[in-house]
Amino acid sequence: MTSASTESAWDALEGVNPPRGYRVEITDGKIIMTPHGESRWEVVLSAAPQIRAQLAGHGRVLSDVMIDFPSPRFGYAPDLAVVAPGAERNARHRFEWHDLEAVIEVASPSGRDEDHLGKVRTYAQCGIPLYVVVDPAEAVCTVHSAPQRTGNYREAERVPFGNDLFLPLADRTLVLSTDGFPADPR
Repeated sequence: MTSASTESAWDALEGVNPPRGYRVEITDGKIIMTPHGESRWEVVLSAAPQIRAQLAGHGRVLSDVMIDFPSPRFGYAPDLAVVAPGAERNARHRFEWHDLEAVIEVASPSGRDEDHLGKVRTYAQCGIPLYVVVDPAEAVCTVHSAPQRTGNYREAERVPFGNDLFLPLADRTLVLSTDGFPADPR
């Protein structure tokens, strides 16, 4: 667990109230605010209840909740995060990277590079078992698994919208229907 004296990227926002309707994250020490898009909301509203029902009280699903990462230069609030059963909040009342079984991010036009490249590197280095990028522009989900400390995932499977998405967690597999995911070709 992180002690109260360890720096968190989120410390930079102490006392700041970001505007509603914006996603705030910290990447490489930079505070990035992006407006929530309609496609993102539709994916979250479709996937979150499916995940929650299948977890059945063994773990939890969070959306847009600050997670402490092991570097004061990165602070992510994933679109969806699956928290392991029994995980407890740290002294800041936040979950930490090692509490996550899976992260699901919905790529936006302005954040596609970060979702497909930067976060892959960070999440793999942190050992997050599954990282899923839902990309409405391509109408495909990419499931990254087998994280390597070098910043890559050994495996990546592309699943087109309309197909079931299988997410193998530590002791169970979640199955998400992607039928409700909006294709947003630009």
